[in-house]
Amino acid sequence: MINILTKHGYVYKGNPHAWWCVQSALLVTLTDCNEFHQRREAATNHARASIPTGAITIGSGGKYSTISAALQDTSSNIYYIYSGTYNEQVYINRANVKIYGQTNSDLDYNSNTVTITNNLSAAQAGSNDLSGTVRVAATGVSLYNLKPHSIANTYGKGAQAIALSVQAGTFGAYACKLTGYQDTLLANKGTQFYGRSYINGATDFIFGTQASIWITKSTIETVASGYITASGRDSDDANYYVIDNSTIKGTGSCYLGRPWREYARVIFQNSNLGSNIVAAGWKNWSDATPNTAHVYYGEYNNSGAGAWNSQRVSFATKMSSPISISTVLGSTSWVDSAYL
Repeated sequence: MINILTKHGYVYKGNPHAWWCVQSALLVTLTDCNEFHQRREAATNHARASIPTGAITIGSGGKYSTISAALQDTSSNIYYIYSGTYNEQVYINRANVKIYGQTNSDLDYNSNTVTITNNLSAAQAGSNDLSGTVRVAATGVSLYNLKPHSIANTYGKGAQAIALSVQAGTFGAYACKLTGYQDTLLANKGTQFYGRSYINGATDFIFGTQASIWITKSTIETVASGYITASGRDSDDANYYVIDNSTIKGTGSCYLGRPWREYARVIFQNSNLGSNIVAAGWKNWSDATPNTAHVYYGEYNNSGAGAWNSQRVSFATKMSSPISISTVLGSTSWVDSAYL
């Protein structure tokens, strides 16, 4: 190493501390370079450079100007959205539809260029589902790279307003970004997978009653004090909400969840829980209706300032082993393995 440094004009004068500093600086620089090249390689290898074969195109230069109009064309189940902002509600009621958003890196929601936005509260629409910016009512639907604010409900504080409502079958969201405030994601029925995605909100912003969901390698961000999950599981069925290998961060003093119904079952595992998570971790629904007698709130192998501590509530469980994706979703043959 000294010979290499000398060759390039560096003079070693026998000071071991000075040499250690040079060596450390080189190692840091090499590490940074390696990380940079890895990120650049990932972005290059996973760029969606061409429109999927057979796709119906939407947006500037596309066949249709709106997503809703395009979905009326049933000549293909594959749709490609060009960069832009689409101010509309999208209703998907046909099985096996795949929608791809234009992106520079299909594994990174921050590289995407498509926005779907809507400003409608549940009170205005008549129900939570009807307020959804994107509503899924059929099995086998997959959404890719819908961002920034990806699927957004911009109604804001003061009312329930859904960004994404999923009501049927198998569903996958891949490198998507869901933004809202209260009740951002209505994961209500079926088996659902969210990979390398982003979800934000403040109050009960991941909620539903009869779905099993697996969220992995994703970011969940709180934008104010509140509760991340509100499981409405109301019987001893097979359903789970699982947040796996993800980052929980944000502002405010937040709980991992509270039980909307008496059999709420939620697990956080192998994740980094930020300082926004309060020491108690979990909260009852209310003092009058605690809903804690049959809940399962599990935590396994989490890290960070908000991870398990001696102040956790009595109805939380420190797990001795993780839960598997197959336990939660059953067969995963329908999941895009690039996002696992």
